[in-house]
Amino acid sequence: MNAKLIFAGLFAALVLAAPAKAQTTLEMADITCKDFSGYAPDRQDFVSNWMRGYFMAQKNLTVIDSRYVKRNSEKIVRYCKKLPNAKLMNAVEKNAR
Repeated sequence: MNAKLIFAGLFAALVLAAPAKAQTTLEMADITCKDFSGYAPDRQDFVSNWMRGYFMAQKNLTVIDSRYVKRNSEKIVRYCKKLPNAKLMNAVEKNAR
């Protein structure tokens, strides 16, 4: 029984000591429309939600109207297709309500 306990403790120590994934940073102001379109869906969701929160905080808004989220997203996608090298934050500023 003691050997099982020691083995379990050793196993737990090895698992906890496994290297963690490297933390990455993302400079939101540098993301271009082309960059954003190449992101995986989960990263696109992350960036979209961050942008939404950032711009809503600037306007001191606390309510999200889903009609505007859909409309704004469609406008930003159209803008980004025309100007893939544009900064995503500029696309949001110019097209979101």
